[in-house]
Amino acid sequence: MPDIKKVVLAYSGGLDTSVILKWLQDTYHCEVVTFTADIGQGEELAPARAKAKKMGVKEIFIDDLREEFVRDFVFPMFRANAIYEGEYLLGTSIARPLIAKRQIEIAKQTRAGAVSHGATGKGNDQVRFELGYYALEPNIRVIAPWREWNLTSREKLLEYAQKHGIPVEMKKKSGSPYSMDANLLHISYEGRMLEDPSREPEESMWRWTVAPEQAPDRAEYLDLEYRRGDLVALNGRKLTPAKMLEALNKLGGKHGIGRLDLVENRYVGMKSRGCYETPGGTIMLKAHRAIESITLDREVAHLKDDLMPRYAALIYNGYWWSPERRMLQTMIDASQAGVNGWVRLKLYKGNVIVVGRDSGTDSLFDTAIATFEDDKGAYDQMDAAGFIRLNALRMRIAANLKRKK
Repeated sequence: MPDIKKVVLAYSGGLDTSVILKWLQDTYHCEVVTFTADIGQGEELAPARAKAKKMGVKEIFIDDLREEFVRDFVFPMFRANAIYEGEYLLGTSIARPLIAKRQIEIAKQTRAGAVSHGATGKGNDQVRFELGYYALEPNIRVIAPWREWNLTSREKLLEYAQKHGIPVEMKKKSGSPYSMDANLLHISYEGRMLEDPSREPEESMWRWTVAPEQAPDRAEYLDLEYRRGDLVALNGRKLTPAKMLEALNKLGGKHGIGRLDLVENRYVGMKSRGCYETPGGTIMLKAHRAIESITLDREVAHLKDDLMPRYAALIYNGYWWSPERRMLQTMIDASQAGVNGWVRLKLYKGNVIVVGRDSGTDSLFDTAIATFEDDKGAYDQMDAAGFIRLNALRMRIAANLKRKK
C-alpha cells in the first residue's frame, strides 16, 4: 500500500501496538493517528497518550466509550445469556465491534486511507476487527502488521521495543509479559506458562479477584432490579450501565467470583488456553436467568436457549454487525419486554447463589396452580392422564410393532 498517507491505529499503549506505531512510521512512512478506546481498562490510558506523543503522533484520540460499551454491547449480549462453548462470557469478543466502529468514524473524520490493529495472524481478533471494518466501510484498507513483519515472537517485540526506547509494562527477566486484554466486562491472560494447559496459573497473575479461599468468611447479599431485561438498580440505588458493571466487578472480585481457566476453539482453527476474570458478568448472568425464570414463557425461554450458542458464536467469531446477529437481537429484545422485577443473590467464596426473585404483575409463576397444598380447583390433576397417554402414543405404537416382530 505505497500510497497510504495516514492510518488510524487501534492503540492500547501495550507492547504490540507500541511497536506497531513505530513500525508503521518506518515501513509506510505515513502519519499515524492513534485511537485508544476507554472501555474500562483504566491505568492503560495515560501511558498510551504519553507514548504516542513521544513517538511524534499529532492526532491522538482517547475516547470514553464506557457507557456506550455496556449499554449498547454488553447489555444486549446478556439479554441473550450468551456463553461461548459453555463457559466463556465473551469479554474480549464483545469489545471489538465497538472499537472497529469508532475507528472507522475516526478514519472518516481525519480522512485517513487505512486502519490498523495489533491482532496476530493466529488469533480471533484480526477477524473481529476486520469484519467490523468492512461491514461499516467496505472500501477501507487494512494494515495488519502481524501478517507482514518478521517480528514473530514476543521476545522479538521486546528486543524491538528496547532498541527504539519503547517502555513496556511488566517487563520481566524471566520472559515476556502475559498478553492481556482488559475492559469493564473482563480481563484476559494468554501466553507465558499458560501455553502449557496442564499447569495451574500462578496466583500472582490474577488482578481483579481474590482467591476464593481468601474471600470473606461471611456471605454478602445484594438485590438487583431489572427493567426490560437490563439491570437498572443495585440494592435500591439507580446506576448507569457502566457504573452498574463497575460496582458488580468490585463485589464479585471481593468474593472471588468470576475466574475462568479455559481451552477454547478459535475461529481460525486452533485450540487456545486463556484465563479470564469476569466477576460482574458472572453475577449478571446468574441474575438474568433468575428473573427470566419467572417472566418468560416456557417455549420462549427454550427457544432462546436453543439459539444462544449460535448467537454466542456470531459474537465470538466477529459477526456483531452481520444481518443474522441483528435479526437474532431483534427477537431477543422482543422477548425482554416483560423481564422486569428484582433478584436477590448471595455471594460467598466464589459462588453466586440465587435466593429470591419477584416480578410483580409480570410474573408467570402462579402460586395457586403450583402449590402442593389445596389449589381449590385451579388445576385438575385428572387432565394429566390424557396428556400423558397422547404423548406416549408414538412410543406405544413402536413398542407394539416391536412386540409383533
